[in-house]
Amino acid sequence: MTGSSAAQGPAPLLRRTLVTSGDARAAAHVEAMLRAGHTVTVVAPEVCGSIEDWHARGLLTWHARDLTLDDVRAVDTVWNAPADDAPAAPRRDHGRVTLVGGGPSDPGLLTVAGRDALLDADVVVTDRLAPLAALATLPPHVVIIDVAKIPHGRTTPQEEINRLLVEHASAGRHVVRLKGGDSFVFGRGGEEVDACREAGIPVTVVPGVTSAIAAPELAGIPVTHRGTSQGFTVVSGHLPPSHPESTVDWAALARAGTTIVVLMGVRTLPAIAEALTAGGLTGTTPAAVVADAGQPSQRVVRGTVATIAALAAEAGIGAPAVTVFGEVAAIGAPAEVSA
Repeated sequence: MTGSSAAQGPAPLLRRTLVTSGDARAAAHVEAMLRAGHTVTVVAPEVCGSIEDWHARGLLTWHARDLTLDDVRAVDTVWNAPADDAPAAPRRDHGRVTLVGGGPSDPGLLTVAGRDALLDADVVVTDRLAPLAALATLPPHVVIIDVAKIPHGRTTPQEEINRLLVEHASAGRHVVRLKGGDSFVFGRGGEEVDACREAGIPVTVVPGVTSAIAAPELAGIPVTHRGTSQGFTVVSGHLPPSHPESTVDWAALARAGTTIVVLMGVRTLPAIAEALTAGGLTGTTPAAVVADAGQPSQRVVRGTVATIAALAAEAGIGAPAVTVFGEVAAIGAPAEVSA
């Protein structure tokens, strides 16, 4: 028998899922669904920042209205928010705050200490780049607060985040501040620690896997490599090189001979590439941009210092993304990549 029909497995599961809530707890389940390959539609008049961000990036569909019967008929499964009738956690003798670096979005890269802190939490204050899927299994009494900061969109002021941490901890709760990457690498974790200590709140910091190293690594790019790079520098690209408040010496970086890793530099990438070239870094030096590292939507764009900004723009790369300049950016590149 030469036919292949006998070897066919079971029909694939249908994965069109409707979510009828848009709060932070729903976002945790939505991220888990996206990682499992579901096509997700959210129907809710209002959503938290994380869901709004995913919608803007085309990772899911959001209808800002009330649910209709047609919405239900158009999908295979429906996820309803659990009833909010769970009893609050009992007040502890002393409230406290734990800052948890969650790593690059993938819940599998959350540390054991970070997961233990979440399992003990009464309140979780979370960012949009944190591993939200790790919150999907938390018990109903845990309060989840979304304080997403979306580029060019809604944002939660840092002062309000500090206030939430102090307020809930002062009420005798264990508050976990869950962040993406590491709390102390461009995460403003130091400011949150200061706010807690000034209020007399005990605070513990759990280190996380920083995206400065993890994003390149997930793309197969080592930030150091024997015979290629003996070091690396991590800088913020939030301000362009010409900005009066920029403290980065881009010319010195261009001459350093080590790998340059830029976080928060999507918008300013053309100016950064130009500054590095002006500082002496040859335009043919390999460069790469890793977007959505650790997420199902992860993408990698490779080129050179001279071409990377245009290639990233052509590919529609947006935040979050990490850019790598240096010879290591060519390691692991497909043979057909020659830009």
